[in-house]
Amino acid sequence: MAVTGIIGKKIGMTQVFDEKGEVHPITVLQAGPCVVTQLKTAAKDGYDAAQIGLVEFVKASNLTKPMTGHLKKTEAPPMRELREVGVLAAKEGEAEVKAGDRVLVDLFAEDKFVDVIGTSKGRGFAGVVRRHGFGGGPKSHGHMFQVQGSIGASSFPSRVFPGQRMPGHFGVDQVTVRNLRIRGVDLEENLLMVEGAVPGAKDGYVLISKPKAPPRERRGFGGSGTVDPLKASKKASAKKK
Repeated sequence: MAVTGIIGKKIGMTQVFDEKGEVHPITVLQAGPCVVTQLKTAAKDGYDAAQIGLVEFVKASNLTKPMTGHLKKTEAPPMRELREVGVLAAKEGEAEVKAGDRVLVDLFAEDKFVDVIGTSKGRGFAGVVRRHGFGGGPKSHGHMFQVQGSIGASSFPSRVFPGQRMPGHFGVDQVTVRNLRIRGVDLEENLLMVEGAVPGAKDGYVLISKPKAPPRERRGFGGSGTVDPLKASKKASAKKK
C-alpha cells in the first residue's frame, strides 16, 4: 500500500530546454519530506486515507496542545501543515503503509503527470471587470466604465436572482490544476519540476498527487505506421470496382 500524494511548497518559476532545444516554462516545487501521522480505515472511519505532515522547521512552542498530543502518538516532529491523501493497494513485495513512514518525492518516479491543488493569490475587493471579465460600459467622458450596469429583473419577479456575478472578494480560492507534465525530479533535494503554472504565491503550500485522469500519449503523424484515411478509402473503392 502506498499514498497517492505529498505536501509541497511553491519555490518559483524558471525554464528548461529539452533534447530538441525547445524551451519549457516550469514551476519548481519543494515536495516533502513528509511523515505519515495517522491512518484512517474504512472499518473505523468509513474510508481509507492517510494523514501526512510536511517536515519543516517549526517551534514546538508555536503548536497547540491538541496538535502536540496528536503528533506525540507517532513521535513525529513539530509540523504546521497536515493533509489527507488517498492510499493505493499494496503490490507484491511492498510493505503496508503505517504511521511514522516517510513520504518522499520518489513517489512520482514512475509518473509522467501530476495534479496540483493550491490556494490562488488574494486580490482583495475587485469589480466585475477584473473579477469576472466583464466588458464594461462606454469609455467616453461622462460614463463609468467599470460598472456592471443594471442587475434587476424588470417588474417580474422584481428581485435579483441568486448567484448574480457582482463585485466582491477576489482570490484565495482552492484551485486544482490537472495533468502537469513532470520535467525533472531531484531526489536529493526533494524537488519536483512540472511544466506550467501552479496556483498560489511563492512559498505557498500545495498538495501534489498522482493524476486522477492522465491524458493519453499522442501518436506521431509521420512514419510508415501512419495510415492516410483518404488514400485508404481510395484503395478500398478501387478494390470494390
